[in-house]
Amino acid sequence: MTDARRDPDDLRTLREASDILGIDALLSAEEQAVRDRVRAFVDAEIRPHIAGWFDRAHFPAELAPALGRLGVLGMELDGHGCPGRSAVEYGVAALELEAGDSGIRTFVSVQGSLAMGSIHRWGSDAQKQEWLPRMAAGEAIGSFGLTEPTAGSDPSRMKTFARRDGGDWILSGAKRWIGLAPIAAVTVVWAQTDDGVRGFLVPAGTPGFEVTVLEPKGSMRASVQTALRFDEVRLPASALLPEARGLRGPLSALNDARYGIVWGSLGAGRDSYEAALRHALRREQFGQPIAGFQLTQRKLVDMVVELQKGALLALQIGRAKDAGTLTPAQISLGKLNNVREAIEIAREARTILGGDGVLLEHSPIRHAANLESVRTYEGTDEVHTLILGQHLTGLSAFR
Repeated sequence: MTDARRDPDDLRTLREASDILGIDALLSAEEQAVRDRVRAFVDAEIRPHIAGWFDRAHFPAELAPALGRLGVLGMELDGHGCPGRSAVEYGVAALELEAGDSGIRTFVSVQGSLAMGSIHRWGSDAQKQEWLPRMAAGEAIGSFGLTEPTAGSDPSRMKTFARRDGGDWILSGAKRWIGLAPIAAVTVVWAQTDDGVRGFLVPAGTPGFEVTVLEPKGSMRASVQTALRFDEVRLPASALLPEARGLRGPLSALNDARYGIVWGSLGAGRDSYEAALRHALRREQFGQPIAGFQLTQRKLVDMVVELQKGALLALQIGRAKDAGTLTPAQISLGKLNNVREAIEIAREARTILGGDGVLLEHSPIRHAANLESVRTYEGTDEVHTLILGQHLTGLSAFR
C-alpha cells in the first residue's frame, strides 16, 4: 500500500474521510445550510475566545443578540418571532454549537427549549407576546427553575410552594443548579400548589427573589449556574402559566432539552476527535508521525466508530421528532448513549495529545470536563437507564 498522509490543516478532507457511512448525504440541503451557517459562526465567534472564557469562568452574554440573529433561539418554535425550523435543523445547530463549547449550547437550550418552550407551550397569549419575540432575538434572556437542593432526579418531591393570597400568589422556596438566572429578565419557576405543580413567570428584580452564583466550578466554566431563593415573593395572577398543570409541564420542556443534548454531545466528541487527529498527524516521535502508530490508529478508529453510530442515532431520533412519533424512551436512549460515548472520546483524545492535552488551547480536556455536567443534567445516566429499564420490563425501579 502507498502512504498518502492526510494534511492536518485540510479539515474539510479530514471530515470527509471520517464520514465513512456518508451520513452527510442523509441531510437535506436546508439542513446542511443550517449546519454550515452555525459552524461558520462558531469558528468566527466562539473558537478564538473559548479557552479564555473557560479559564476566567466567563459566560459571554454579549453573544445572545448574535445567536438571535443566527436563528437558533427557540429554533423549533413557531410564531411570535420564533424561527420555526425543524427538529433535525435544530439538532445539527446544537451539534455545531457544542463543538464550540457545551456552555454555549446549554445557553441556547435553556433559553429556547426550557424557558421559551414553556412559555410557548403553556403560556397565555399575553405572556407569549410579551416575552417570545424579545427572547427569540436574544434581547431578553430566560431561565428555568425546576431542580431543588433536595429534589434533583425526583422533581415530584419539590418543596417550593405557591399559595393564593386574594388575587395574587405568594411563592416561597429554593432552587439549585439553575442556568442563566443572574442575567435573565424572567425565570420560569415550577412550584407545588394546592392544585398540583404549576408554572410561574418571575421577572428579575421581583422583591424577595434572590440569586446566588454557584462557584468555583471545574466544569461548564463558560456558563453560569445558580441557586435561587424565594422569600414570600408576591406575584400577580398574570404570572401563572395558565395551561401548565402537573409535572407534565416541566417534563415536556426537559424532553426537548434532552433532545438537543443527543446532538450536542456529538459536537463535543467530534471536536475532541478532530483535535486528536490533527495533532497525531503533526506530532512526530521515533521518526514518524504518531498517527502512523497502531495504538494511535486504534484510538482514532474507535472514536469514529462511536461518532458515526451516534450520528445515525441522533438523525433517527430527529426524524422521529419531526414526524411526531418520538417517545421518551427514544430520547433517553439517545442521551444515555451519546453523552456516555462523547465523554470517553474526549478523554481518549486527550491521551493522544499527551502532556499538551492539559492546556486549554486544546479542546478535549475542556470538553471532557464539560461533559461531566452534561452527563448529569437533564437526567443522569442512572435515571435514563431506569427509564429504559421500565420501558423494557414494564416495571418501575424508581420506587
